[in-house]
Order: sequence, then structure tokens, then C-alpha cells
Amino acid sequence: MRLEQFLAAHALRFPTKIAVKCGDQSLTYAELLATSRSLAAGLRRAGVGPGDRVVVYLPNCLEIAQVLYAAFWLGALVIPVNTRSTPRELAYFARDSQARMLVFHAGDAPALDAIARDMPDLRRVAVGGAVPGAEPLATLMRPSDERLPDAPLHPDDAMILYTSGTTGKPKGAILTHANFVIGNAFVNAVEWGITAEDVFLVTTPLAHRTGLARLMNSMGLGATLVVMERFDAQQAVDTIERERVTAAGMVPTVARMLMPILEQQASRCASLRHIIVTGEAFPIELKRRMIEKLPRARLHSFFAMTEVGSVTVLNHEEQFTHPASVGRVTPGVEVKLVDERGQQVSVDDVGEILVRAGEAGRFTTMRGYFGRPEATAETIVDGWVHTGDMGRFDSDGYLYIVDRKKDMVLSGGFNIYTKEVEQALAEHPSVADVAVVGVPDPIYGEAVAAFIELRPGMTLNADEVQAHARERIASYKKPKHVFFVDELPRSGVGKVLKRDLRGIAMARLEQAA
Repeated sequence: MRLEQFLAAHALRFPTKIAVKCGDQSLTYAELLATSRSLAAGLRRAGVGPGDRVVVYLPNCLEIAQVLYAAFWLGALVIPVNTRSTPRELAYFARDSQARMLVFHAGDAPALDAIARDMPDLRRVAVGGAVPGAEPLATLMRPSDERLPDAPLHPDDAMILYTSGTTGKPKGAILTHANFVIGNAFVNAVEWGITAEDVFLVTTPLAHRTGLARLMNSMGLGATLVVMERFDAQQAVDTIERERVTAAGMVPTVARMLMPILEQQASRCASLRHIIVTGEAFPIELKRRMIEKLPRARLHSFFAMTEVGSVTVLNHEEQFTHPASVGRVTPGVEVKLVDERGQQVSVDDVGEILVRAGEAGRFTTMRGYFGRPEATAETIVDGWVHTGDMGRFDSDGYLYIVDRKKDMVLSGGFNIYTKEVEQALAEHPSVADVAVVGVPDPIYGEAVAAFIELRPGMTLNADEVQAHARERIASYKKPKHVFFVDELPRSGVGKVLKRDLRGIAMARLEQAA
């Protein structure tokens, strides 16, 4: 099963139905099919073929769907990159994936000049205007009756999504057509009761896994997808009412931002039937307030990761009976918790979460990491994906996330790996050493706090630290709080004691409040 064949079937069944809408623009299923096939022919003429990688660096727009499906028709892989990522990060993704093509918005061209100079063989395609040295997407999308070759069935790789780790160097998780079809068109539909009649709203960047999941829900089922160009709480409520949205995907941060508007205008969201939430833990009081204001909607929260897809689901009725849990294991998925020796732990004991769903890449778990056989072999052992998250099961089979083995901050639904932030800050000439931890944040769930040791005789302030970070990593990864210390607390073997740093950060924040 391949994603573009689902699109073709939906276009045949209901050609005039709106497939995707963004702002004032929309595409029917017939239009999305025709334009994606024309674009596929154009990409093929530009040298893109089976197994090639196409980086997509676009703000929320219809062209993202067109490029994705054009690549799928050719058997190429798409690397979606959030436009909040810096050009430096984008360049890393393009080099690491050995990309053949970069699709970007003309407005971002000046910031991407260095990539054009440093990667002359990377074919560049511009959306939204003319850019010297780049081919307009509209030219490649000119109608064509060119016959496209059959895409290969093996491997059925669809996308590469980059995720960082304890080393700070992002790795590209290879996700297959089967991963998206099984997870988003089948499992989600059964678990949540979503159908082709639903209208989905995307409140996040489409390049974020939450946005991609709603795109795949909608295109897999033959539903309608409404994409916000950028999130605004009042505009979200306006959109829900105008488009009769029935299913809204969001992270808890978006829910927090929506609540002040919902408390005044909940009746305008009467069409909502499904609220799909993932990301950081969903606070119980926020759940309660949202359900009180939207009593006809069902709240679905779940635990998911890029490498393993959806692992557990907490259904609407369970939101208050087991509010601290991430739910019970999705049918068809296996989960076990193991100790440091790899032995399975007992009920109520804490262990690392391992996930398996048949052969890697065939169902819901990734096929592996692109170009990193050693990392793949370390992560996937006998089909079991080692997630790095620590959890425990209760006697009723509910899973609770206890801690993260990987040093990570979850802010606004985005994973921020502390090592990546530390490496960026350590490049500043005034920094002798740095450690990064997560601290609670009332809007984003968690925020980044950086502790910095300065070199002798050097001076630095928080604004300079944040500006330095913004040049190297996505803005949402920069430290919200910066603390300067004479010396980082360390263990007897020299390891930074991050638990102590969290305590120091909390004390300083409380004192400043």
C-alpha cells in the first residue's frame, strides 16, 4: 500500500471534494491528484528518481501536499523541515540526507544563499516568486500527460524525519508508506472513530509530526484538511466555526492558548467532535476546562514518538479515571519495560520503554536511521525499538511516563535535546562550560534553562546568549532562562549534576517571581 494510491482512489470517488485548504486557497482531490502527478513529471525531468531525497522547507501552504505526493509518485523520499529551523540546521539535514533537491519559499532565499554556494549540486526549487539559480515550482508543475513509472514496492520509504539524541547530532528516522497507512489511516481511525466525513484542523507547522499526522489522517481517509498558515487563538476559533471543523489536532500549549477564547466563545466551536492531543503531558485541570466548554467533543490523548508512531491511547472516558497515565497500549503494538540488564520489570516497577510492531518499517515502527547502520542496530534489537523513555505499568495495564533516559526538554510540543543546545552555546568564545535543563513553564509545559560558566575575564549577558543561540539553532530551542554560575555542580567523577541544577533554577525563578 502506498500513499499516492490512496489519493488516486479518493480522487476517483469524490473528485470535487476539498482535500486541503490553507488560507484562501484550496485543492479538490481531483486537483491535488492532477497537480501532484504533473509535478512528479517535472521533478523526474529535473533528475529526481526512486530513492532520491527531496528537502521541503516551506511555511504552511498547499504546495507542501503537492510536493509530498509528487515525490511519492516517483518513489522519492521527502524530508520536511520546520521553517523555524535555522539555515545552518537546514544545511545539516540536506547534507546528511544527501538530498538531490531543496524546495523553499522565495521569501527565505536570502537566508539560504550560503546553502546554494556550499552545495552547488543541490537542485533548488522556489515557491512564491522568482529566485536566481532556482527553478520555479510552477514551471515544474505545468500540466503534462507524461507517463510515470511504477514506484518500487521495496523499500517503500516515504519520509525522513530528523530527531536529535544524546549526542546532539540529529538522526534521520526513515518512515515508510506502511507506517503512515497503518498508523494514520487504520489504527487512528479505529481508535478515535474518525472518518472521511471529518474536517481536520492543523494548528501546528505541517513539518511537525503533529501536523504531518493530521495530513496523513485526512489524505488516508479521504477527509478534508484545513491548515492554519500560522497559529492565532482567535483565528483558530474563527476557522473552526467557518469551516465546520470536526477534528482538531493540537499540542497542550495550543490548548492553553485557546482556553481564554473558548471560555468566552465556546458555542462557536459546536462542530468539534474530536480533540487530538499529543506532546507533553496534558494537565488535568486543562482537560477539565476544555471538556466543560466543549461537552460534545471527545478528547483523545496519546503517547507517540517519531521512531515508533503511536504507542498508547488514553480515551475520552479515561481522561479523569487515569489522568496521569498516557493510556493503554494500542492494539497490535507490543510494549515491554526493561531494566539496565535488559530484563523485563514487574508491574509498578520502572524500566525503559521498548516498542515492537512486527518487522521494522512494515507496520508502525521506523525502518531505521538513514545512513547510520550502527545507530539503527543499537536502537532496534530483535525488532524492539529502544525509546529512551522510562515508564511503569499499573496492574490495569495503564502506562505512566516516569522520566526520560534521553536528556530532553519538551516545550510546546517540540522535542529539544539539551546536548544540541549545549553544543551551540559552547561555541561562544566567552563560554567555558554550559549545562542545559528543562524547567516548568505555564504556557509551553517546559522551557529551556541554561547554566553558564564564563572564561576568566569574559563578560556575557542573557540577551547575547539568546542571540548567539538563535543564529545556530531554531528559535524555540534557545534558552528562555540564562543563569551564570562560578562553577557547575559536579559528581566525584566530574559529571554535571543536572538534578541539582533544576533545583537551583526553580529556586531562582521562585525568588524572581
